[in-house]
Amino acid sequence: MVDSSRGRPRVAVVGTGLIGGSVLLRLHEAGLDVAGWDPDRATRADGRARGMTFPDDLGGAVRDRDVVFLCGPLPRLPETLLTVAKHAGDGCVLTDVGSTKGAVAAFATANGLTDRFVPGHPMAGTERSGLAAAVPALFEGAAWVLCPAAEGIRPFRMLSNLIVDVFAARVVPMSPAVHDSVVALSSHIPHLLAGSLAGAVAKSDLRDAVLGLAAGSFRDGTRVAGTPARRTADMLFDNREQVVRQLGQVAAFLDGLATALREQDIDALVGHFEGARDLRTVLFDRDLLAHRQEFPADGDHRAEVEFLLELGAAGGYLTECRVDGDRVAYTGHLPATAHSA
Repeated sequence: MVDSSRGRPRVAVVGTGLIGGSVLLRLHEAGLDVAGWDPDRATRADGRARGMTFPDDLGGAVRDRDVVFLCGPLPRLPETLLTVAKHAGDGCVLTDVGSTKGAVAAFATANGLTDRFVPGHPMAGTERSGLAAAVPALFEGAAWVLCPAAEGIRPFRMLSNLIVDVFAARVVPMSPAVHDSVVALSSHIPHLLAGSLAGAVAKSDLRDAVLGLAAGSFRDGTRVAGTPARRTADMLFDNREQVVRQLGQVAAFLDGLATALREQDIDALVGHFEGARDLRTVLFDRDLLAHRQEFPADGDHRAEVEFLLELGAAGGYLTECRVDGDRVAYTGHLPATAHSA
């Protein structure tokens, strides 16, 4: 449960666009003491009109809070992290929702914040933006990445409880490096593909005819092209090394499809698409097995962190983290293939 001997945590959300706004609305809906802050005056006024606490001063919003979610634009995240860390108490747990983790994790390490900052990334969103687009239930059933470190294991445990209990999300523990490699394929390159298809049609002589016939495959394939362009560009640029590297795999597969068409090789074409279809089927029907793991609540946390990172890297997730006396227990879920390996 979120409740502890100190009571339910007092939370602040800095940056209340789609993701931050959805975090804020869910915390407010759950009855937690939560304050929002946004650099935009009109957004703060809108939040207050909805009955939420929205101080004009950032320091006032985060002071005396137990947890702060940093939800602003990626380029401003390091500066925001330092500012919030200065105004919030030393015991305040800090986390972010940015779509890349390597740079901010390294920045936190360089500035001595790894004992209180846990890099995070909820894998949810829409192509819309702003507090008006926020949805309290956005994260239900979603994967929410948290990056554990031995020196910050207690903040990780606290956030895991909060995310599971309040947001009904699945906590995926990952190292920053593994996260950035995985999301290049799962999230960032899909934006490139959607933008490429929509952009090509936009410049085509057949533009209006295509739009006249566009059905589900075109709408689904270009959905994320509706994301604000700067948000997409910041995300791709911040993870450009991994995106460029992983894009090579996608390009090679596309080249294989094109070669099969040029050479009129129907069997090769079928084979490529059967493999793709198999993956798509697994996406909606993964066989996962639950198992429980316990560790000492205090002392050396290296084995605990190793378990967590291996769980996330193998495609698993957490649905429970409970500290009971001198023990901490996790309920994890792993793909059947990984569990039997």
